[in-house]
Amino acid sequence: MKVSNHLLAASAAPLPTRREDLLARLTEPQVWDLLVVGGGATGLGVAWQAAREGLKVALLEARDFAQGTSSRSTKLVHGGVRYLAQGHWPLVREALHERRGLLERAPHLAQPLAFVMPTYRRGEQAFYGAGLKLYECLAASVSLGKTRFLNAQMTQASIPGVRVEGLRGGVQYWDGQFDDARLALALARSAASKGACVVNRVSVQHLLYENGRVAGVRAQDAEQGQAFDLKAACVINATGVWVDDLRLADGHEQKQAMTRLVTLSQGVHLVVDASFWPGDKALLVPKTADGRVLFAVPWLGKVLLGTTDTARPDAPIEPRPASEEVDLILKEAGRYLKKAPRRSDVLSAWAGLRPLVRADSSSSDASGLTQKISREHHIEVSRAGLVTVTGGKWTTYSAMAQDVMQQARRLAGLKPAGRAVTENERLIGAPNAGEWHPQLTRPAGAHLYGSEQGWLEGLPGAQVVLAPGLTEAMVRFAARYEYARSVEDVLARRSRCLFLDATLAKALAPTVAQILRQELAIDPGQAAFEALAAEYAYCP
Repeated sequence: MKVSNHLLAASAAPLPTRREDLLARLTEPQVWDLLVVGGGATGLGVAWQAAREGLKVALLEARDFAQGTSSRSTKLVHGGVRYLAQGHWPLVREALHERRGLLERAPHLAQPLAFVMPTYRRGEQAFYGAGLKLYECLAASVSLGKTRFLNAQMTQASIPGVRVEGLRGGVQYWDGQFDDARLALALARSAASKGACVVNRVSVQHLLYENGRVAGVRAQDAEQGQAFDLKAACVINATGVWVDDLRLADGHEQKQAMTRLVTLSQGVHLVVDASFWPGDKALLVPKTADGRVLFAVPWLGKVLLGTTDTARPDAPIEPRPASEEVDLILKEAGRYLKKAPRRSDVLSAWAGLRPLVRADSSSSDASGLTQKISREHHIEVSRAGLVTVTGGKWTTYSAMAQDVMQQARRLAGLKPAGRAVTENERLIGAPNAGEWHPQLTRPAGAHLYGSEQGWLEGLPGAQVVLAPGLTEAMVRFAARYEYARSVEDVLARRSRCLFLDATLAKALAPTVAQILRQELAIDPGQAAFEALAAEYAYCP
């Protein structure tokens, strides 16, 4: 297909992600300034920050970028409304500032979103409205919009899917939404564009030491099995819900004095057809019958319902929703949606684990709930010099990265290479200001590629539509420029099909596998993905 010159000129040519080249560079004899372990929001944010400063950075991800928590969020860029009631005002203020920065860095993948909180009881509107007005005031100059009080008629017109019986009014306020997995990819690719060596499917076997200090890692290529040593001035443990595994493997720590840093919370989300919540505004219920928060968020042409917040003792790679969690979301959604969803209406059901910083006051309560635990991040430096970062949330990934870099500079004497760093420098694919107006509430498509849309449309298969929002060219783009190595990589995180419609994703697996075999000449794991998709499609 011929692509117009102005589209191709909109961005630089995408940087290829040939695995042979990445591994060859990774294993060259050298000492990295910074070695980041973990390819979620936190680790990728650190790599991006360090690479922009001109440091020699390598990042290792054992599986795929954002495969864990960072692709399983509620897709919200927010300051944390619920933390106002807990008195965490500084945390909320920081998150609101970071919210604006995230939206500016990736306007093709993040945008403002209006939320409406319907009220059914006397005094609710005034009570919650005062809190949301405070939320707006804390945002100050980085506010995304005015908080408005709505009467019953205005509320019904604003969110036509809401239950009208007993409706007294509502409050509208603003937060943001985003595509979490694609933002992670944008961070990975942006770090690589600044010189970082970013590689997925390379695991850390153990830490290396020199004179009692952490000096690198023994790593292993998960695909070929090759093991190799990597030296670094500073090693960052940013492995999310699994940070304690590497901490407790630090051979130079006193094990009897160590406790686990994180406690885990499981959040479950259900996806249903847009007919259950028509329009482009989200629903917020601040307190359900059991004290949790309920969202109905229009996202990529579907509606996301969630979330639960339940303590979990283990950290599986693929957490699954419990039957009672599914029932809880459907029951609460049925109380507020005009059209109540049933199990048979669920297109995809998935769960994510949140790493919450453990403290004396942060243990879950007797009910097993964890919604009172703060999402503030925590940085620990071990006696041997391993830097561990945990907690936090997507919205504040950049602030977390800056805090980590302060520790790394102090610990290893790292100095920026004199490269100027712009606070809200835009990520790969970000269009020029005012040039694009993507809507994350509408179905996925080429618009999510931002300024790289022209390069996408120049690939073979640009006109071959595999499913709404997915073309053959998108699969090829994922394999050539987005580190994709499997059917799951493509249909779960480069495309979000698995999270939107698991049955459709399973049906697409053979075609996607065939294209990946052409591009990569490897087994793309079709059978494993089909089994996974069957689990997402089935509500226990």
